[in-house]
Amino acid sequence: MLQGINISKSYGNKQVLKMITIKIEKGKATVVMGPSGSGKTTLLRNLSLLDRPDSGKVVIDDQELIFPNDNIFKKPYPKVTVVYQQLFLWPHLTNRENITLAVESGDYKKQLNELISYLGMTKFIDNYPNQSSVGQKQRVAIARALILNPEYIFFDEITSALDTKQIETIIKIINDLKNKNIGIFFITHHNHVAKKIGDSVIHLKETE
Repeated sequence: MLQGINISKSYGNKQVLKMITIKIEKGKATVVMGPSGSGKTTLLRNLSLLDRPDSGKVVIDDQELIFPNDNIFKKPYPKVTVVYQQLFLWPHLTNRENITLAVESGDYKKQLNELISYLGMTKFIDNYPNQSSVGQKQRVAIARALILNPEYIFFDEITSALDTKQIETIIKIINDLKNKNIGIFFITHHNHVAKKIGDSVIHLKETE
């Protein structure tokens, strides 16, 4: 289980998170909703330890970190991976190359072929990102995360630019990942997405 306990974070004089407690269980999806400025992405970055909370505790299975903490600690990547709304695909690499770029070594060809089939990417896997639709690029970004065999995946507003059909595809993928015992942290502003994938839904409010 991945937990954030009493997480607080400020930028300058602006407090973005105030004593947030949240948990992400393997095989379940925790959905986070809230208006712009409520700290959804900040929470994602603090729980995944891309940023340090100002105070509170982050527990990832048997790793426990209490903040403030100035010590150097091992980041949980690739156990915890993040798929951003912006996708961050390299335009000069094919979709296939963008996926395999995440793999440092080892025999990943069988797994890659399974991901290509699982995510329905056969027709566009060797295209470049600018030759692919937003929904196709989204699946490439998900495959790039999955090839690392993560135990937790964080998704930041990945359905915001998708049409209804593409959103339904993402919903199916997320529910499949839950069945594979992967813990999901999912930020969205779509109520129907939250209802279809969320085992728990947390609403953040903008701090005053």
